[in-house]
Amino acid sequence: MTASFRTIGSIVPDSPVVLSVPHAGRAYPPALSASLRVPPASLSALEDRFVDAVALEARRDETLLLQDAPRAWIDLNRAEHERDPLLDEGARRSHLSAKVRAGLGIVPRRTAATGDIWRRRLGADEVEARIAADHRPYHHALGTALSRARDRFGIAILLDIHSMPSLPGGCTRVVVGDRFGRAAAGRFTRRVEAEIEAVGLAHALNSPYAGGYILECHARPAEQVHAIQLEIDRALYLDTRFDQPGPGLSRTVMLVRAIIDALRDEALAGASGSDLAQAAE
Repeated sequence: MTASFRTIGSIVPDSPVVLSVPHAGRAYPPALSASLRVPPASLSALEDRFVDAVALEARRDETLLLQDAPRAWIDLNRAEHERDPLLDEGARRSHLSAKVRAGLGIVPRRTAATGDIWRRRLGADEVEARIAADHRPYHHALGTALSRARDRFGIAILLDIHSMPSLPGGCTRVVVGDRFGRAAAGRFTRRVEAEIEAVGLAHALNSPYAGGYILECHARPAEQVHAIQLEIDRALYLDTRFDQPGPGLSRTVMLVRAIIDALRDEALAGASGSDLAQAAE
């Protein structure tokens, strides 16, 4: 493969808000397709389907990292050690996370709809090559963008954009994750929640998605680098087949734009010592 992600915008960010879209990739390499035991179309279940269209339309001058390789190839929201021993010859069998046990490690093994997706186990060298070529460069670029934003503005805030299937009950349409206050000062989370409430959408905080490895890796509130994960119900912006952008796309773009503006305003307003202390607890 060529580079598996794009950096859109300045490498020295023009905004304290940096955007990340790690799960919307649809560029399936031949090596992946040849190894599948299921139709390639079934892997769309692993995608944050077309949430990149939301992010691209919502951004203005923000630096955006956008993964083009699919999540089935490498999951950027998993740590390097989250390797599945049922798929990966190089994985260790101890201390497996719940996600890995469910088949959703750094290289996903299965989907709920199709079961196991690979024809064969992967060699340790294959997985390590994907980590070296795709996982580490994305995280290096994201960390660099956040450091440069912090150096320029005195503060940086990462908005990690995902989508989710409709949750049971159909009430909660957006989930905000800040790793239970560890990834961002409370004032940022409150501003995001206020923008969601302003458009009349029900939301939840940290349940069932509190934020994954991207927030764990890059959030450093005590050093003025904050991070929030945003999970958006796909029914808000996709068509009725959940396959292509639908009539709700523009409203969803407006919401994400309002969230970005609110985070930017809050970041530039300056952090208080009490906020930093709260985020570090």
